[in-house]
Amino acid sequence: MPVAVEVTGRARGVPSRAVLSRPLSVPLIGGLVGILPLAVAAQPGEGVRDTTFWLQLVVACYAGVRLSAMVLSGRRRLVQGAFWLFCYLAMGIAPLAQSVLGRDPTPVLGPRGDTQLATMLVLCGMVAFDVGALLARHRPATRGARRPPATVHRTRLYVLVAFAYLASALLIVQLGGPAVFFASRQEISATLSEATGAEASGGEAGNALLRGFGTVPAMLALLFLTRWMVTSRRARRQPSVVLPWAGLVVINAIVNNPISNPRYWFLTVLFALLFTVFPRSTVMYRAALALGVVIALLVFPFTDRFRYDENGRQPVEAQSFMEPLVIKDYDQVGMFANTITYAADGNGHTYGRQVTGAALFFVPRDMWPAKPQDTGFLVGGWMGTNSANLSSPLWAELWLDFGPLGMTAGFLGIGYLAARTDRGYVRRTLDDPSPGNVLAVVAPVLAGYSFILLRGSLLQASGRIGIAVLCLLLVTTFRPGQRSRLY
Repeated sequence: MPVAVEVTGRARGVPSRAVLSRPLSVPLIGGLVGILPLAVAAQPGEGVRDTTFWLQLVVACYAGVRLSAMVLSGRRRLVQGAFWLFCYLAMGIAPLAQSVLGRDPTPVLGPRGDTQLATMLVLCGMVAFDVGALLARHRPATRGARRPPATVHRTRLYVLVAFAYLASALLIVQLGGPAVFFASRQEISATLSEATGAEASGGEAGNALLRGFGTVPAMLALLFLTRWMVTSRRARRQPSVVLPWAGLVVINAIVNNPISNPRYWFLTVLFALLFTVFPRSTVMYRAALALGVVIALLVFPFTDRFRYDENGRQPVEAQSFMEPLVIKDYDQVGMFANTITYAADGNGHTYGRQVTGAALFFVPRDMWPAKPQDTGFLVGGWMGTNSANLSSPLWAELWLDFGPLGMTAGFLGIGYLAARTDRGYVRRTLDDPSPGNVLAVVAPVLAGYSFILLRGSLLQASGRIGIAVLCLLLVTTFRPGQRSRLY
């Protein structure tokens, strides 16, 4: 009888350990909403307690409330959870610490009022995201027959696996062997530029394509095979599945390791793999979001040492727990303020030009001489810096293109789509435990990659999105037959 009750509960989508939310709720909400923001706000520093400071405290507390709701939710909301985790850390706690210390990771050239406006717009975007998610929650049920679910075509999956081996092997050979991938990102970039002739041509398109095709297909192929093995006992006994999977584990350990890749990309790979291995675990989902705050504060900043070689490494100062929050990885609000100042300096809004450039990233500049620059480079050039590590958060991208109303409408739509994706993911992973479930892999990848999309810029993030879409189009079918389905 107890077994029957447990099975029924799972069939209805009720997590078997939902009771964990009660003992966790008080310390979690207290820590995220009260203790951490107030502890940061109470620290001594050279910053002023002005309107911007109080707005940043409101943003941190609001994002903390929503992140707590995601962690304690009875359903796994991967995309929404990733959004609120990013907002809490990058748009809430980090700017609050920077305001208290009176230090900016990237120079903010405009008046304090531009930072205040940027903080208000961040809050508006967060509220709009919430409204969009609420609209998706109350969306009326569609009538009529549902479309068949997207499934993985077995033959095409093996084509993707073969392509992943070839593309990753080409990347490894071009860089001179696996050892380069365990040196530093600085050395990787220099070797890539030499291999693709980027230094001579002044462009980075070949560099990005080689890097993208060498990493994205390998990740997706590994995730699809992992899903197949996790959900099928028969697959775990088939050498035709286990051997390609084992080889992809080795390849990903080389081309997608945290030493030679940007930390946000490695976070995407880790996040996607975690929820592909544990597709129905509510406990794992809660632990990932809750521990994400701790890892981002204590571990993430110090992994910057892999960016440079031994001569270029600079130790992260850690005289207080807030020091890691003033590094360039958390310059999003400051760069949003610079974008506002850039527009007010006579440059104005671009009316969709930047987003169009990101959507058409694959068009060479030789064919489109007026192709928009990366927004981070555009604002950085106006600032007088040529740094390649300037962010352009999604708030800044949408605001620069469409103004405050367009930015708000954009986050309304993003919240709606995120909630719909999360609902579809829960429904598919509960009602459809088949090995070929495409959404069971796509949703974790999208949740992990949302950190890159939110940080920006869009043009830099578009390349890997385009490659991932091509891979998904290759393996996906809506008419699975007995001979093509995964068993």
